[in-house]
Amino acid sequence: MAIKVSMKVNGKAAFAEVETRTLLVTFLRENLRLTGTHVGCDTAQCGACTVLMNGKAVKACSFLAMQAEGADIMTIEGVAKADGTLHPMQAAFKEHHGLQCGFCTPGMVINAIDFAKTRPNASEQEVREALDGNLCRCTGYHNIVKAIMAGSKAMASAR
Repeated sequence: MAIKVSMKVNGKAAFAEVETRTLLVTFLRENLRLTGTHVGCDTAQCGACTVLMNGKAVKACSFLAMQAEGADIMTIEGVAKADGTLHPMQAAFKEHHGLQCGFCTPGMVINAIDFAKTRPNASEQEVREALDGNLCRCTGYHNIVKAIMAGSKAMASAR
C-alpha cells in the first residue's frame, strides 16, 4: 500500500508516494537522492543515519517516512550555508581531523550540532557520553571529541 508523504527537507518542500513501510532514511536516500545520510546497521545502533527532525537528532532508520509527515528535516547536505561555507561544527571536524573514512561523520556532525545547542562548554566526558549511539570504527574518538568541543564553542560564539 502506498501513501503520500510531505515534509520540509533542508528548507525545501519534499513529497512523494511511498510504501507504508518505507523508512525515513530510505526516503531521503532513494526518493530525494540525499545520500549523505548513511545506512549502517538498520537497527538504530550506529548513528550513521542521524538527521535533525524538528531540530532534534534522530536516527532515520528508526522512523517510517510517514512518521515524519509535516516535519522539518535537516540532513548533512543542509548543514553548510548555500554558498558552501561550512557550519562551525563541520569546520571543527575538518580542523581537528575528526574523521578518517568519513562514513560515520554525517551522523556524528548532526548529533554534535544538536548536543552543542544546549552544551556549548561541555566537558570531554560529557561529549563522550553524548556520542553514545554514534559508532566510529576508525578514529578511537579522540579527535572527534576535540572537534565537537571546538565546534560547540564556535557555535556559541556565532549566536
